[in-house]
Amino acid sequence: MPTALPPASSKLILASLASGAFYLRLSTRGGTHLITRQGLLWLSEQRRVFNFVRRNRLARKFASRFVAGETIEEAVRAARDLAAKSITSSLDLLGESVTVESDAIAARDQYLTMLDRMAAAGEEVNVSVKLTQMGLDIGEDLCHANMVRILEKAKQLGGFVRLDMEGSAYTQRTLDFFTGRLFGSFGSHCGVVIQSALRRSESDINDLIALKARVRLCKGAYLEPPAIAFPDKKDVDRNYVRLMERLLREGNYPGLATHDETIIEHARRLVSRERIPSDRFEFQMLYGVRRDLQGRLRHQGFNMRVYIPFGTQWYPYLMRRLAERPANIVFILGNLIRESVPGR
Repeated sequence: MPTALPPASSKLILASLASGAFYLRLSTRGGTHLITRQGLLWLSEQRRVFNFVRRNRLARKFASRFVAGETIEEAVRAARDLAAKSITSSLDLLGESVTVESDAIAARDQYLTMLDRMAAAGEEVNVSVKLTQMGLDIGEDLCHANMVRILEKAKQLGGFVRLDMEGSAYTQRTLDFFTGRLFGSFGSHCGVVIQSALRRSESDINDLIALKARVRLCKGAYLEPPAIAFPDKKDVDRNYVRLMERLLREGNYPGLATHDETIIEHARRLVSRERIPSDRFEFQMLYGVRRDLQGRLRHQGFNMRVYIPFGTQWYPYLMRRLAERPANIVFILGNLIRESVPGR
């Protein structure tokens, strides 16, 4: 059973978040309680907690490891720092599930500004966007109008727009929207994401390869029912490798989004054995995660892109990422520890 949330008079302890112990505690007169998945989701929706965390210097410092900041300028600066190491970026304005038209238009306008700022800074123009942020749940025509504005600007600047994949409830809608309403006009300037955790993904990969669409392959962070997704990590990994092999052999410049060194080594052996040129694909990782591995792969001559999230919604973003799959806590902590070990 989930641990009950303490009353509102309880003192919220955020030192754990700020110090790097990637969980939250609530301290009450009766003791300290670990917050469960339900608690993390509850916290992600609490405006008073959000405002407090945003003002907390230690919490902001810790979050800055994984989120580039709140402004476009900070995100472009992070991209510039990575470019100095010959690592490319994809910027993502945090926010999703928009239900008000004016919010969707405001998000669109921020993306248009983002594209211009990246080009002005001399950086490769590459962004990631969620369709629900562009108003998909309000109306497909609104979402389409917003995406066309963004894609027209990206095309003008020689850039690229990746449609992020959300939970499984949006998988078919996203793919239909991408193939039916965007790809025909903006094919070389847009791509989509496929999650190896989903049972359907092999079929989706086949369709996208036939379309010659650019695919970003990730494992998937959402908690899904067993009928839709593989419940065991080994099956998710096995499916990732199978889909990765298809994309490396037949795909159109796939993005291999993983921090898993076993899978990365499998990819390296495959491209070496089959003489697949390194400019036919790229590895992708999250901002702040396994920076040592990012640099090592780039040094070895592989293309590397880092996904850079930013925006005022960084606190709900972190809470939801943890709540979606509790194993994310162990994953991030493990990678932080691995980075700190000399010689890795």
